Amino acid sequence: MSNITLQDLQFRIQDKNYLRKLDDFYTLCDSFLAFIYHQPPTRITSPNRHHYIFYQFDQLHGYRITRPLNTNLFIDRPDQFQEEQKRFTDFLGKLANARHHAINQPDIQTYIQSRGIHKVIYTIQQAIGCIGDSLTNTNQSRKRIGQLFEIFIRLIIQKLGLHCESRTLTIRLPDYPEYEMSYELDMVFSQGRAIIVSETRTLHEKEIVASVKTTSKDRLDKIFLDKYLLSKLLGRDIPVIAIFLHDVQRSMKMHLVFPDSHLE
Repeated sequence: MSNITLQDLQFRIQDKNYLRKLDDFYTLCDSFLAFIYHQPPTRITSPNRHHYIFYQFDQLHGYRITRPLNTNLFIDRPDQFQEEQKRFTDFLGKLANARHHAINQPDIQTYIQSRGIHKVIYTIQQAIGCIGDSLTNTNQSRKRIGQLFEIFIRLIIQKLGLHCESRTLTIRLPDYPEYEMSYELDMVFSQGRAIIVSETRTLHEKEIVASVKTTSKDRLDKIFLDKYLLSKLLGRDIPVIAIFLHDVQRSMKMHLVFPDSHLE
């Protein structure tokens, strides 16, 4: 594991045939943590928020600097991550089995309160983000990082025994039946598989729509707009939720933008 290179990691996140299973995400994160542990990049501490850090890569990678990382959540040691990841995996299994009775199980509640869920998901996605930050084409890397976050969350939801997929709806416009519009949804999930097949390109009344983004910046209004438009176009109330990796954002000039209620 100590021989892993940044180029190897870059290849993995760009390979469309990789990262198809949760284990792939665990392995990628573990590899990145091994890389920064055995071949540590320059570590930079935020002068204003000391629990935020950056990594700066070497000359070969243009001295590029990663996104800010919240050390209250980010696990930087491979051995610690492996322990937390095992607890997280055990938790998903218990939750899938317990379903509606999960809230009454003390061990599940204890784990939730430990913030292990936050730490594992945050560490995995930010590891992917840091690898993406080392790439030359920033626009493509940002898009890929967002795609991988959607895949990651989808796999977690599926692990809980829910049916979950992305979907593009084809909706006829009210009062204009000759016109149709396409509506892309990040995620649609429901309890029980195949309540409705995606080929029908519509929504079952028991399905929930989710917007999955790596940042809430400039995105919150779209959630409400999506709910309003979908409910209006389909003629019934559509449940819509948002899943954000809600954390510090960084501008191109390295100015930090802290959300009103950021992760501590």
